[in-house]
Amino acid sequence: MAVCSSCGRNTLKYVKFQCPNENCTETIVRCEDCRKTGNAYTCKSCGFEGP
Repeated sequence: MAVCSSCGRNTLKYVKFQCPNENCTETIVRCEDCRKTGNAYTCKSCGFEGP
């Protein structure tokens, strides 16, 4: 189980990836629902905003 970086919910259906900022090593977690709807996320470490 992981916490979604977009909505903050605990989820079992998610993807995780390294922050797109090349100078950051934070891991971003996005639940299936937020990926489908395109909800924005913000990296806790560097402030990068996506998608």
